[in-house]
Amino acid sequence: MSIALPQVKTLPAGEAATYAEWFACLAEPVRVRLLHAVATSPKGITVGVLTRIIGTSQSTTSHHVRKLADVGFVHLRKEGTATIVTVNEACCSGLPHAADAVMGLLTPRSAYPDNLPDDVTVRALRSKDWPAVRRIYREGIETGIATFETTVPSRASLDAKWLPDHRWVAELDGEVVGWTAATPVSTRDCYAGVAETSIYVAGGHRGRGIGKALLHKQVTAADEAGIWTLQTAIFTENRASIALHHSAGYRTVGIRERIAQLNGRWHDTALIERRSPTC
Repeated sequence: MSIALPQVKTLPAGEAATYAEWFACLAEPVRVRLLHAVATSPKGITVGVLTRIIGTSQSTTSHHVRKLADVGFVHLRKEGTATIVTVNEACCSGLPHAADAVMGLLTPRSAYPDNLPDDVTVRALRSKDWPAVRRIYREGIETGIATFETTVPSRASLDAKWLPDHRWVAELDGEVVGWTAATPVSTRDCYAGVAETSIYVAGGHRGRGIGKALLHKQVTAADEAGIWTLQTAIFTENRASIALHHSAGYRTVGIRERIAQLNGRWHDTALIERRSPTC
């Protein structure tokens, strides 16, 4: 007599082995504290300072830092006699992705951003907005973690590729302070409901909920229009943008390691997507 087994999706053996190695490394509380200290020190931190923060001996700190480096959580570099420890930005996205994968949470979510700012108005892009849109695009390029573009695309090229009904700007006190747009990923009919999104906020206005307001408009309009998948690739260093997209129901699909170079430096990107709750 045979018994029908339930259909259960299992993790590939290779992924399971990698995640187990990561979690085993973090089974030591001192390493968890060290990784937290490094991750919250964007410019890096010396082993000596870590020793004083954690309250262990220099040799103990060095031992645990080396273990973190061996699995790729941190990078080490020498400056004179000091060892500088910096977080591997890819792990800031990769580790949460691993936890989500193990717990089976990589499924479509229908959340929308909440707590939207009352003083921000999001409306359709108009012809007069193009100078502000391109200026904000340039400010994003200057951050070094927003795009692989090194020059601002022309108005004509952006106008040609963006979906006409899915390009929005945010206004604050009558000033355009951000924009978002969607681009078809393919001309094939089967991908008609899949679009790649971009979102940029002016340099002096970040952290005020403008991105959240823009993304809310983007995802609600996409859902209403029958666009079933929104996707984007974000530099793993751009943790604020990844968190913003997660708040709108995007999920991390994976990390694309060394996907392209910017100014001679390889970068990893997190590939994230949002599925419409209606599909």
